[in-house]
Amino acid sequence: MLYMPAVVAIQHNPDLKRKYEALLANGKPPKVALTAVMRKLLVLANALVQQDRTWTAQPPREYSCPAFPTPSPAGSVHG
Repeated sequence: MLYMPAVVAIQHNPDLKRKYEALLANGKPPKVALTAVMRKLLVLANALVQQDRTWTAQPPREYSCPAFPTPSPAGSVHG
C-alpha cells in the first residue's frame, strides 16, 4: 500500500530522495532502499497522527519527528 507513495516521494521529496540514494550508494539493493523509504513514510504518518498535526515541508521547531531529525548546525561535532 505504500509502494507508489514511496516511489513518488523518492522523485519529489528531497529528504527521502537523499536517503534512498545514500542507501543505494552503500550497496543496498533498490528494493531494500525503497522499503526503507516506505518505513520512513509510515513513521512520519504515525508521528503526525500522534502530534495531531498536518505535514509541512519544514516542521515547526516545537515538534520533532523521528523519521526526519533536525539537522545539526553547521560545524557541529555531532555529525
